[in-house]
Amino acid sequence: MAGTPPVIIHPPSPSGGRRVTIRGETAGLAHGPADLLEFLRRAGAEDVALDDPELIEWRGDGPEIWAAS
Repeated sequence: MAGTPPVIIHPPSPSGGRRVTIRGETAGLAHGPADLLEFLRRAGAEDVALDDPELIEWRGDGPEIWAAS
């Protein structure tokens, strides 16, 4: 798939959590993988690999970081 993946996980915020954008719309603030998977489920995506670069773009840090350093 060319271009930007449909799911963007933004860098950790200073207050904790990461903003999640799905197809250009803010889905919410995820504080961990379970939150992210719930946002994806609500958007119609299930059984998603969080390291799939065609689906998810991690900005700042990868899926192991959820709080600002």
